[in-house]
Amino acid sequence: MKPDVKRVIRSTQATAKTAWLWPFLWGTLLAICIVGIPHAQGIFQWIEPDVRQVIYQRTPFYVLLERHVLVVGVAAVVTISLGVGAGIAVTRRKGQDFLPLVSQLASLGQTFPPVAVLALAVPVLGFGTLPIIVALMLYGLLPIVRNTLAGLQDVDKDIKTAARAVGLTPLQVLYQVELPLAAPVILAGIRTSVTINIATAALGATVGASNLGDPIIAGIINNNMAYVLQGALVIALLALTVDSMFDALQTRLRLRLSSS
Repeated sequence: MKPDVKRVIRSTQATAKTAWLWPFLWGTLLAICIVGIPHAQGIFQWIEPDVRQVIYQRTPFYVLLERHVLVVGVAAVVTISLGVGAGIAVTRRKGQDFLPLVSQLASLGQTFPPVAVLALAVPVLGFGTLPIIVALMLYGLLPIVRNTLAGLQDVDKDIKTAARAVGLTPLQVLYQVELPLAAPVILAGIRTSVTINIATAALGATVGASNLGDPIIAGIINNNMAYVLQGALVIALLALTVDSMFDALQTRLRLRLSSS
């Protein structure tokens, strides 16, 4: 193995070891924030000195966090299944004619603001969690579809030809060659989709889907910036935790591909 290649691999391995420190750091700060907000009366009183109640107490923050993660998680599972599945389907020989249609439909979903999607979904689906899940699915589909298409289309044709030459079936080529090579690019799309939706999910509080958007909406209605800051702080730390976890996974995938 050439010295330059060895140096790159060592550098990537060192990066992979330290990459998990950031999720741990942000996750720890998130936990401290969840536990500490109810006891930070003095800090938030400084932000809103004329307001008697500055700590959001209607629902515990750990409950709001669980609800927020659940909504984003359900939307992510459905969106990943649809986005990756559609990307695989239209990069196969029988589905190539539908590639422009799938790209346009995915782009169309993100052209609608989430607020508009909620306004259209509520009369049909009613108030609660389902409308915000639909909105998150539409809003988060485009990055996954685009990255799945880019990742699969960028796989070297010679590699696929060689795989078929040794007797692999088209399905085996997909699962053993194309998807592993395209995984870092696909994961980047999933990372973008999930991270954006963590912030977007706060809009669910406007249609009765209780989550970390509750203190933000309550703060806006009551002109209480302490509430707004509490909700925004927890959402930001959650987004940073999840984003850094995806970054660590991407680093691990790149290391695995470079070593192989």
